This record gives sequence, structure tokens and C-alpha cells, in this order.
Amino acid sequence: MRKRIYKIIEASNNNDLCSSIYDSLMMIVIVISLIPLAFKTEYFVFQIVDKICVVIFIIDYLLRLLTADFKYGKKSVVSFLRYPFSFMAVIDLVSILPSISVINSGFKVLRIMRMIRALRVLRVFKAVRYSNSLQIIARVFKNSKEPLAAVGTLAIAYVLVSALVIINVEPESFNNFFDAVYWATVSLTTMGYGDIYPVTTIGRFITMLSSIFGIAIVALPSGIITAGYMGEIEKRKNSSDESDAKKNEK
Repeated sequence: MRKRIYKIIEASNNNDLCSSIYDSLMMIVIVISLIPLAFKTEYFVFQIVDKICVVIFIIDYLLRLLTADFKYGKKSVVSFLRYPFSFMAVIDLVSILPSISVINSGFKVLRIMRMIRALRVLRVFKAVRYSNSLQIIARVFKNSKEPLAAVGTLAIAYVLVSALVIINVEPESFNNFFDAVYWATVSLTTMGYGDIYPVTTIGRFITMLSSIFGIAIVALPSGIITAGYMGEIEKRKNSSDESDAKKNEK
């Protein structure tokens, strides 16, 4: 029974109708649970919606906890102790906690900061578990973490260097180093808001160089992610072909 529950709540494959229905249902619940966040006023109907959604999330969390041994392949209590500390389990728990005060008014400590309500936005990360496309993208980021980290380090270094250069070349246009970092970041991404900008010729020349190099730096992650995505698609295709071939042999 627990093994069947595990197969249903895990990411579906094309051969398991119940799992596909479960994934689709959870995706719908996640989207519905995010709708109240688009409104400043907390209407009564939104409170009802949040109650229903969070109950579903709690049931999902408990089912995953009860089948953790199948997830990790170890029939021991270690699996049940390990699961709550996994990334997706933490996301699940953090997305549930802000709504506990809705279910039980006794949890008033969660109302101390209104910002806790914004933690419900983390529910969008739950969608990764139920979407094959999002799982592919997640694997791409995981497999490409080293080159992406290198590009990120390059971008941060370039922003800091550009900020140091511009604040020394044109100190009258920037009140502090943070303003210079803000300008460098905006220039790097070629957004150009225009709220902070250099007025001298050399300052504008530096801005031109920053924007040109920014295009190159911003383009690097796109190429890495695209290559990784195509690689994952090819792997899935080969895996599907091998699976079909085995079925045909049988």
C-alpha cells in the first residue's frame, strides 16, 4: 500500500494514470494557492481557499514523509529522519507554516511579521516536483552548476570593478558605493533605468564599455543553459527509445 502511494505521489511517468492525475491536481492547487498573494486585501474567500490548499499540502507532506524509505531505498528510520531536511521537504514546510495561523488561531507567533505571508510564494517551487519540464531545467542547473558559478563570479567581479572605477572617475554623480554598484549592475544587464547615470565624457565612455561587456557576460549563462537543456532532452529521448526497444523485445 505504501509503495503504491509512493509511486503515485512521485513524478509521474506516461504509464501511470493515477500519478499523472495527482501531479496535475497538485499543480492546480499550487496555482490556486498563489492567487490570493496578488491581492492586498485578504478577502474571506481567500482565507477559505488557503485553508483548503494548505490542508492538501500537509497531507502531501505527510504522505511523502511516510514513504521516505522508498525514496531513499533504505528500510530504516534514517530515511524518515533524513527526509524533513531535504531541499524539497524544507520548501514544503516553509510554504505551509505561514498558513498554520489561518487553520489554528493559536499560532499567533506566525503573525508577528506580515512578511511571513510572502513566504507562501515559495509554493511555486513545489511545482518543480510535479512538472517534467521543470525537472529537466532543475537537472540542467544542477549539472551546469560549475560553469554557471564561474560566470556568476565573473559577473560579480565585473560589477564591483566597474563600480570602483566609476565612483572614482565621477564621484559627484554617485552618493555612495552602493549607488555605483547599482549603476554597474544596471549597465551590466543593459537595462538602463536612467535614474543614476554619469554626466562626464569619460564616465559615459566607461558606461559604454560596461554595457558592451555586459552583453557578453549575460549571454554566457544562456548558452550554458541551452546546451545543458538540449543534452537533457537527448538523454530523455535515448532513454525512451531504449525503454521502447526493451518492451518490443518482450
